[in-house]
Amino acid sequence: MVLDNLLGLGAEAESAADRYETVAREAVRKLIAPQGKVDAKLLEREQFAAHGFAWIATYVAAIRQMRRWAEANAGGELEQLILQVALGEYLAQLKGGIAISQVEIVRPADLGADPAALDAPAVGKLIAANTSAARLRIAELIADGLDTGDFGALGLGDEAMEEVRRQFRRFVDTEVGPHAHGWHLRDELIPLPVVQQMADLGVFGLTVPEEWGGLGMGKLAMCVVTEELSRGYIGVGSLGTRSEIAAELIRAGGTEDQKKRYLSRIASGELLPTAVFTEPNTGSDLASLRTRAVLDGDTYKINGNKTWITHAARADIMTLLARSDASKPGYQGLSMFLAEKPRGDESNPFPVKGMSGGEIRVLGYRGMKEYEIGFDGFEVPAENLLGGKEGQGFKQLMATFESARIQTAARAVGVAQNALELGLRYARDRIQFAKSLYAFPRVAGKIAWMAVETMIARQLTYFAAREKDQDRRCDIEAGMAKLLAARVAWSNADNALQIHGGNGYAMEYPISRVLCDARILNIFEGAAEIQAQVVCRGLLEGRN
Repeated sequence: MVLDNLLGLGAEAESAADRYETVAREAVRKLIAPQGKVDAKLLEREQFAAHGFAWIATYVAAIRQMRRWAEANAGGELEQLILQVALGEYLAQLKGGIAISQVEIVRPADLGADPAALDAPAVGKLIAANTSAARLRIAELIADGLDTGDFGALGLGDEAMEEVRRQFRRFVDTEVGPHAHGWHLRDELIPLPVVQQMADLGVFGLTVPEEWGGLGMGKLAMCVVTEELSRGYIGVGSLGTRSEIAAELIRAGGTEDQKKRYLSRIASGELLPTAVFTEPNTGSDLASLRTRAVLDGDTYKINGNKTWITHAARADIMTLLARSDASKPGYQGLSMFLAEKPRGDESNPFPVKGMSGGEIRVLGYRGMKEYEIGFDGFEVPAENLLGGKEGQGFKQLMATFESARIQTAARAVGVAQNALELGLRYARDRIQFAKSLYAFPRVAGKIAWMAVETMIARQLTYFAAREKDQDRRCDIEAGMAKLLAARVAWSNADNALQIHGGNGYAMEYPISRVLCDARILNIFEGAAEIQAQVVCRGLLEGRN
């Protein structure tokens, strides 16, 4: 398909998709906001339709970002084919049904939406152009991607950013990739020398302003670095998350003294943070947190239980959310604390008075380990109340959710890329019936679609990051990016394991690890259902 014609069809199809999103929005509005404001009870009753609309809106946003990416980067045959297949497939799913989980497919009728808005000539042409021949040509063009790193232009538009990517790709290929599966199989923490190398590369201070000892780069750079690190191993990519969240909390909500005490030490890697938010039986319901922080003189005493705390033993400082005022319900009585602790190890994870706990054994995502923690009079100096004022904890935390979800989307893109590369390597090397697996159309077709959808997730994530870098509110964009990228990571891992056949089910093959690692991405930093709820509600309330 000629580039100009493809871009023209893409623009027309995008307009049709926009019209359909509007139709879907109004259909869902009638179901859950008949009086103009979202009714919580109706939203719960009509979850399937509401969350389905979130996915529709996410697909339309993905189509828009892919077309914008193509306008700047589709000069080559590979990029043109990626656009052609991406638009054709997502338009077809908008018309016929989007898989929002393995057992749920949302169709226009489920929302009471008329898909006639998609009956545009360009839509039909693009759906028809999404052929097996196009996918097999993509497979041919990316066959050498393992050697060249070329799976389509990334669209960074900045040579300095490209060099950052190359630098971290080299680091991952030498210091992470060859060792990651061993760390996983031995269920051990990422070695401290690797953590120090990451610190030397500036990972922990990437977005911290230079005045506080960081590199002063933006969220797009954070995405590029996180993706490459996660391509090697999700645990390494996730190490930066804790520093990102902690530094942003302190930068945005801390006192000047707290900024001076902590930001440069976090940026340098001297202090490794952990986020201590979740409690047993609360999950995403932070308003129900019960851990108490009671002021006693110039010290807060913490009592309660936390769970699913990542990297808790090795961490030096906790961003700890607790209820400082039991008389205020919900979010109002929550405060955030910068709670220092001595660094523990696997034999003695919490060597400090008032704090105990143990490891939660998990299928994947093992390199930092998960813990449950009990606090019994654990002391935090009053000067370590974030911002110096009680009751601000939930507000402070919410201010970081955009960045956290963008960063999680970037991790998912990296995991998806890893799965793609593992599947491609195995398909190229494995000989069956006197030919490589890659010569079989269904194998090559799977890998081609993995490359296409990874690019879709990447561009949606980059868009959210650029919005954040422009200081524009992007909770919806971040939610969309995380929602889609997490599904793509799981889909890629599942398909790559299928390509491995029985060997993929053997623990000795890295794809078995990647499958386990990919699965968590649909759960942490807001489960897929929570993301869909955020996206739907935000769009209906006009926060787009």
